[in-house]
Amino acid sequence: MHNIDLILTLTGGLAAALVLGYITFKLRLSPIVGYLLAGIAVGPSTPGFHADQHLADQLAEVGVILLMFGVGLQFHLKELLAVKSVAIPGAVFQSLTATVLGTLLGHFYGWGWSAGLVFGMAISVASTVVLVRVLADNGDLHTQTGHIAVGWLVVEDLFTVLVLVMLPVVFGPGDKSAGDVVTAVGIASLKVGVMVALTFLVGDRVIPWVLDRAAETRSRELFTLTVLVTALGIAVTAAKVFDVSMALGAFLAGMVVGRSQFSLRAATEALPMRDAFAVIFFVSVGMLFSPSSLWKSPGLIAGTLAVILVGKPLAAWAIVHMMGYPLRAAIAIGTILAQIGEFSFILASEAKGLGILDDEASNALIAAAIITITLNPILYRLIGPVEGLMKRFLKDPAPVENRIQHEEDDPEESGRHRVVVIGYGPVGKTLSRLLRDNRIDPVVIELNMDTVRRLEDDGVRALYGDAMHRDVLEHAGVDKAIALILSSSTMSGGKETIRLARDINKDLFILARTTYLREVADMREAGADSVFSGEGEVALAMTESLLHRLGATPDQIDRERARVHAEFSAMIDPGDEASVLAAAEAGVRNEGEAPASQPVEGAPEMSSARRENPLGE
Repeated sequence: MHNIDLILTLTGGLAAALVLGYITFKLRLSPIVGYLLAGIAVGPSTPGFHADQHLADQLAEVGVILLMFGVGLQFHLKELLAVKSVAIPGAVFQSLTATVLGTLLGHFYGWGWSAGLVFGMAISVASTVVLVRVLADNGDLHTQTGHIAVGWLVVEDLFTVLVLVMLPVVFGPGDKSAGDVVTAVGIASLKVGVMVALTFLVGDRVIPWVLDRAAETRSRELFTLTVLVTALGIAVTAAKVFDVSMALGAFLAGMVVGRSQFSLRAATEALPMRDAFAVIFFVSVGMLFSPSSLWKSPGLIAGTLAVILVGKPLAAWAIVHMMGYPLRAAIAIGTILAQIGEFSFILASEAKGLGILDDEASNALIAAAIITITLNPILYRLIGPVEGLMKRFLKDPAPVENRIQHEEDDPEESGRHRVVVIGYGPVGKTLSRLLRDNRIDPVVIELNMDTVRRLEDDGVRALYGDAMHRDVLEHAGVDKAIALILSSSTMSGGKETIRLARDINKDLFILARTTYLREVADMREAGADSVFSGEGEVALAMTESLLHRLGATPDQIDRERARVHAEFSAMIDPGDEASVLAAAEAGVRNEGEAPASQPVEGAPEMSSARRENPLGE
């Protein structure tokens, strides 16, 4: 019966999350809203199917670990250092403001100072998922505003990790004097210090070595399993050996993997499982919500919303504006941070387990999250009108120049004259060399770590990852590249890769290689501009060699080459056979259907006859 309950809880929760997540996505809202609503729908407070709260909470624990692992994996110190002058003081000031306001709100409703303090911390941190999504949807992720907001959130995340570590120490069971608290904090800090030191000193050597062995197997399952065992293993070790939060262990594991050359592949292949468990986490949070709290504690929910939607944005706007940044940047940063999400729930869950927060506080947080996440994309689109209104009363300072190193200013990152080459076999190697010789920078995507290391040693930018994942293509800069080359004829998922690349960059020139002629039409349908078939190229080369041997003239060879191309085109598109053959007989290229092996301008030339007249007289 227990197994059936588990399956029912998992299936019912994910099914509800799928339906409501899709609906909120189509409404241009964050799917997190849908996941929380799904939790309410399958929770005990609404009629119909009821999922097992205990089982959902257990699954959610895995979601928390993988969420924290993902945060550590994507943590980049350089992003914080680039905007440290505004992100660090801004995040600290805003977090303190929200924490103080939340503490006062909780005290007003009769909670203890401890509960109010934790509640204030929970509403001080924004959702990473929502922030990145809204910035990306509005084209601001890689702007000055986006860099500041991401750096700001990094500081908030670090602050939250610290709070998660200290919560059990300060608010653990039993009465504690001030001296006991200081002693406990000191011991916990020592344990954390030892754990961090061991994780980085030992982990920096052991974890990449283990991942390297997994990568050598060329098994996607083994690599994914290795990443998951690393995340879960360090998280459990943190709890059992060092008596600290599993969330901290998972965060440190993510940082170690993120510092290695395997970070991109880990993010693209292992973290989809994180997303699945994260959905369960949000569903489990929604199951805790009681809709009756909306009319039982309307003042508490209204006060919580006031802190998030008014207090936090004003604090952020004030400090960014006072530091001389443009008014639009100040308004945008204040607006994008006016929401709460996953970290708020993680803090609240930890505090509830320690008996610090009750159901009333949890309901207020869930209601506030649903409302603020729903409103955030809408509010962000109002930045322009708000900026125009505020300029009537405030003078906009001069734009802050050179405070942030923009990605577009880096020639390597700019995407100018960039071609992404997938695979570094003999064809990929030759193409990459020709590109460099012609002052075009290749970016190689490769699944052989030894090859990636050699390319980096030679000064060629190379990524270790699977090009079938959108994140890998985006990291390689496909959005700004002039061309994409699939250089391997045995690559699995080539059509899906082409579709993803075309979706990222509509103007991308895509060249693909395939083994069989029958695959050419599918490649073109997927979005490839030119497809080169191994069968076709071998047939053409053998035809030329034989005709040369038989003493054929260059004109005869050209006509036969055109006939071969026409036959191949007819195989690919039988409905066009008559026109293709007619064009071949006339000795001219059919303008309606480019041949599968049509040479690309600037590509290596095969013969003098082909150079003079590729397919006709």
